[in-house]
Amino acid sequence: MHSTNSTSRQLLKWRPIHGVMIALALIAPLVLTAWVGGAEALQHVRHFPLELLLLMLLLAFLCWNLNAMRMRLMLGGRAGRLGQRGALGIELASKFALCATPGGSGGPVTLLMLLAQRGFPPAKGAAMFLIDQGCDLLFFMAMLSGLVLFSLLSDTQWPHQSLVQWALVGLALMATVVIVVMRYLPSLLRSTSVNTPWPSQYRRRWLARRLLRCRHALKMTLELPRATLLAMMLLTTAHWLMRYSLLYLAVLGVGGHADWMWTFLTQMLAMAASQFSFLPGGAGAAEVGVGSLLLPLMERDQAAAAVLVWRLVSYHLYLAAGAPLFILYSYRMLRRSPTA
Repeated sequence: MHSTNSTSRQLLKWRPIHGVMIALALIAPLVLTAWVGGAEALQHVRHFPLELLLLMLLLAFLCWNLNAMRMRLMLGGRAGRLGQRGALGIELASKFALCATPGGSGGPVTLLMLLAQRGFPPAKGAAMFLIDQGCDLLFFMAMLSGLVLFSLLSDTQWPHQSLVQWALVGLALMATVVIVVMRYLPSLLRSTSVNTPWPSQYRRRWLARRLLRCRHALKMTLELPRATLLAMMLLTTAHWLMRYSLLYLAVLGVGGHADWMWTFLTQMLAMAASQFSFLPGGAGAAEVGVGSLLLPLMERDQAAAAVLVWRLVSYHLYLAAGAPLFILYSYRMLRRSPTA
């Protein structure tokens, strides 16, 4: 427990660079909107329909609660008596850390720390996190497969049609390769061809242990009761369908027209590209990626306004809702004695 508290203090230590990076991430969407769309884009945002904005806020709130329900389902009572309110608090605090750190690196760490405070060991917490990511992976693989078939077999009117089709096929092939590698991972690790000069033997063992842990966690997922697996996948599906409908509603609110599946695909591709941004939440890269894919379907001012509204609900709202809970949990954690 002493080492856990020491690690917590180091991770929660605030540095000025953190505030600078979050500030840049907060103002990046506004700056890009004003630069790309000008005053007309800000006018679209100002006249955004209130009923659509309330619907987007409701969907975001439902997404938080669906994730909290999925967390409770995966924990299965192993982290003490965790009600919906407590699970929602952990979810929002973790999402704040995810959105406030480059590459979302703070999200998993915060989740493991908060679960450890409830007596749930970090090793089991890491396995639960991998199971959570596995559910997301299965959902996106299914969606990718459906989008590939739909784009190849139907007369879709998406921009960059051939490029999108080949990109989807490539992503589906990559997902297939990952499945095959994870299926035969022990045999691959025992292969003599793995004994290469680089990386070092220590690095190979380090990587092998983590890959095997990941494989074990995924195997644990498949061994859960079918009813639990079905409930987890239903919650995962509902969450991502709602979450990725926010951009579609934002496009409608600024007077644009785009296919729902195109906005879904746009967010998938743009959020993947946002991992290369050094700013928290993929700021900058996410806006540019989504905006560039929307431009062929609408005017510049409409695309810029839609991106701004989308980021306000899908990113800034997560920061605003999760910050008080993150601060509260951090204060409680730092107050605890290292020998408690």
